[in-house]
Amino acid sequence: MSHTKRGYLKRYPLFLTTTLKDVINLNGVKKKYRRFLWCCLTASLMGMGVLVYDTARDSIPDELMIFPDEQPDWETILDNPAVTYDPAVEVSQNGSYRMQCSLFGMIPLKTIKVTSVEPQMVFASGSPVGIYMETEGVLVIDSGEIRGMDGIMQSPAEHIVQPGDYIRKVDGEILESKKQLMKLVEKNQGELMEMEVMRKDELIDLALTPLQTEDGSYKLGIWVRDNIQGIGTLTYVDQKGTFAALGHGISDVDTGERLDISQGDLYDARILSVKKGTSGNPGELRGVIDYQENLKMGEIVKNTPNGILGQMRPEKEGKISRQPYEISLKQDLKTGPAYILCDVGEGVQKYEIEITKIDQNAKDSNKSFVIHVTDTKLLELTGGIVQGMSGSPIIQEEKLVGAVTHVFVNDPTKGYGIFIENMMEH
Repeated sequence: MSHTKRGYLKRYPLFLTTTLKDVINLNGVKKKYRRFLWCCLTASLMGMGVLVYDTARDSIPDELMIFPDEQPDWETILDNPAVTYDPAVEVSQNGSYRMQCSLFGMIPLKTIKVTSVEPQMVFASGSPVGIYMETEGVLVIDSGEIRGMDGIMQSPAEHIVQPGDYIRKVDGEILESKKQLMKLVEKNQGELMEMEVMRKDELIDLALTPLQTEDGSYKLGIWVRDNIQGIGTLTYVDQKGTFAALGHGISDVDTGERLDISQGDLYDARILSVKKGTSGNPGELRGVIDYQENLKMGEIVKNTPNGILGQMRPEKEGKISRQPYEISLKQDLKTGPAYILCDVGEGVQKYEIEITKIDQNAKDSNKSFVIHVTDTKLLELTGGIVQGMSGSPIIQEEKLVGAVTHVFVNDPTKGYGIFIENMMEH
């Protein structure tokens, strides 16, 4: 018996030795695995902490306006039980103050600027208007090839001008239109032309040499634009005759850049038909603009990120739909029912909507809240929100709260709105 055991041990010593090593190695692997799990858990907790912090911070508005003698309900405004505020604030001479918010009362989040503003009554409209604006200088859309006298295709403007450039001066002469530019090019007869160009808020000097083409004329090889026109919706007119429309700035369709304007006009417009919106295909209001001096409604003075602003002609104020409403501040906006004022061919009417989501601190002020069209008549006529409805006033609890700005391409029943206070801040 003992001989057999000794033989067994003698026969399999390598097996026993390897097993012991594996056990030792396995223990080392387990320790490393536990360390790895702890590292993953720590990283996950840190990531969750950062996410909670960023989410809480982004949910808090940078600035709030309040009416005099109004005591804001901060718990409702902040809308997060983890976010607290310091009731002790320093008040400035103009009545504004800054309030510190923190996470769980310990971690600083953001300082909110609170400004006191007087209640204001404005006239909400919803009337369609024709918009005509001239650019400040000539806008470069793109450059291209032209065929020279030798038959060779050339691009004289390539790598010199860029899409979005505004040509302000040519050879020292202030440029006001593309016709003027064409005359200057032809007059130059192929000599070097010095240009003053506005590029992203910076004035730069460029030089271009026109190329003589096969037909003997001279060209720069650039596509340019000097005006833009279209139909939008008038949002409001205040007590002083200042108007605002669209709820967003007007950008060039080719460059995507917001237009710098020298002057513009607001005209009467009539809706003739509607192209109904469907998923993937935004609809539009189709109408006619009467470009006559006697039908000019007012002058456009600004093309801001939050809409176009201008001055209404006093004698024309009675020609548009206008109803008095008190403005509402953004913290007073609620999810729930509301209505818009707009004209889709049957005069200005009320159409029911639902406000479904609100972001008081949206990075894009034109997309501060989401609306959903619920009015069956409007859905039948337009499919929801269509191009040309931008600027339609949004009314909730008989106060003007904002305006329609965008439509969801894949769902025309939904769109974005802008707070009325953002439209009025310019």
